[in-house]
Amino acid sequence: MSSSIIIGGLVLLILILLIAGAPIKPLRYLANGCVKLVIGVLLLFFLNAFGSSFGLHIPINLGTALVSGFLGIPGILSLVAIGWWII
Repeated sequence: MSSSIIIGGLVLLILILLIAGAPIKPLRYLANGCVKLVIGVLLLFFLNAFGSSFGLHIPINLGTALVSGFLGIPGILSLVAIGWWII
């Protein structure tokens, strides 16, 4: 397949999206998930900052950030319980 056909197809797709409009709902879900992920990272950062005096440290990675971001305070408490009793 030649590159001019691929570029022409992409230009046509962009024009169709500009005329018809991009799907907004999936982008809204993606943005909402990213905001919750950032909130989870911030919650874990503050937990580690204030919990260091109690010997509490929860690593900040994708899994713990998703749990704390989507579940909120109950997610943080479950991570603390897992950190103290299981690990």
